[in-house]
Amino acid sequence: MRVLIADDEPLARERLRDLLAEQPGIELVAEAGDGREALHACATHHPDLVLLDIAMPGIDGLETARHLAAFEPRPAVVFCTAYDAHALSAFEAAAIDYLVKPVRPERLAAALERARTFAAGRTGNGSGGADGMTQPDQRRTHLCARLRGSLRLIPIEDVHYLQAEEKYVVVHHARGEDLIEESLKSLEEEFGDRFVRIHRNCLVARHEIVELKRAPDGHVQAVLRHGEHPLEVSRRCVAHLRETVKHL
Repeated sequence: MRVLIADDEPLARERLRDLLAEQPGIELVAEAGDGREALHACATHHPDLVLLDIAMPGIDGLETARHLAAFEPRPAVVFCTAYDAHALSAFEAAAIDYLVKPVRPERLAAALERARTFAAGRTGNGSGGADGMTQPDQRRTHLCARLRGSLRLIPIEDVHYLQAEEKYVVVHHARGEDLIEESLKSLEEEFGDRFVRIHRNCLVARHEIVELKRAPDGHVQAVLRHGEHPLEVSRRCVAHLRETVKHL
């Protein structure tokens, strides 16, 4: 079984490394010091299991686990933390086990067995991802775009608008465009306080809307702060959008 360790404390990584060395059939494929490194390492090495600390700088363990839930194949996640206060959030993030530091060898062995069972039964369909994450403490700070084994993390505050195209969503952001495999509906549920729907296939960051104007053909368009061209507003969204713009 291929394992990745993600923890910002070198001593904690060393202890887990030593404990894993005592377990049969384990290959340590990579180590990471934060969530961003962990996601890049997972995209490169495709581990079966990620031993993941929760309190890490930048992208923490809980958000990292939510991104990993959309990976294909999806790795098992076991949290390793010095605190037990995050247990509920950990299992809401689809972790298969929760180990409190200092990790005991017998608890690690039990978690590895759970991970083997998970790996044997997973479908690799990436289901579960970010759907239904509507609570403020569950919202991600980044979107994760993956293409041909590479990975890009896009800060939510850099996103200008999101546009659905077939089975993908195009993320238009400060550094360009990227495709993500998420539904516009789930993104609206998760980030509804930040984005507003202007069309069945488009969500726009509220702070990006400069004004609404009527085009020569009679359609209403939204002018964006960083948009190259106005975006069409559907008839059913016009009234709500006008009210939204009043309060921006």
